[in-house]
Amino acid sequence: MAKYRQIFERLAEEMRNGTRPADSKLPSETELMHQFEASRGTVRKALDLLQENGYVRKHHGKGVFVLKRDQIEFQFNGIVSFSEVYASMLGRSIQTHVASFEEMEAPTWLAERMNLATGTHVFRIERVRNFDGENVILDINYFVKDLVPGLTEEIAARSIYGYIEGELGLQISYAKRKIAAEDVTELDRKRLDLHDYEYVIVITNDTFLYEGQQFEYTESRHRLDKFQFSDVARR
Repeated sequence: MAKYRQIFERLAEEMRNGTRPADSKLPSETELMHQFEASRGTVRKALDLLQENGYVRKHHGKGVFVLKRDQIEFQFNGIVSFSEVYASMLGRSIQTHVASFEEMEAPTWLAERMNLATGTHVFRIERVRNFDGENVILDINYFVKDLVPGLTEEIAARSIYGYIEGELGLQISYAKRKIAAEDVTELDRKRLDLHDYEYVIVITNDTFLYEGQQFEYTESRHRLDKFQFSDVARR
């Protein structure tokens, strides 16, 4: 593992387990250079990676400070499963409940969107993500049965992407993604703890395998206050 990555992993773990609490200031670059026996360039790459992943924020002239991780952060510059996001949230209570799991013929709107033949069967799944005792995400997934065979409710409660890549041996390649604010629906009110919120953030994903077949369409419906979405833009 590259040296900057080792430094990143060490500091990130200390932030997750509370050794470096939120709002605390990191040591200076010079101090980190001595601590990890690394060059300034290597330390800066590690700090940049921490910032890109939402662990710290640099304040010009003041230093680098640990951010609060009381939101679940999803990045747009990669395809990451919820279980992978959960792995970065140690110490928080995050659970998945499968509210609905059924096999069905793809409705017309979905067949057109995914370019499916008439009569193609899909798995339709509703999964509720509970964060610290509140239901705050509703994922509505459609997976093409022929491309993701053997999918079960038990797998859906764990990690569907883990099953696709680990057991089916398929390579997930890329996703077309959109984000929008939408009015709350009756299904949102049924599944989520919305309080007085009248809008949700909706992320749609059209996801493709390496060979180019679209195997998934998902609507991920998020309560406004618990989540942040990030990307890294470079000139």
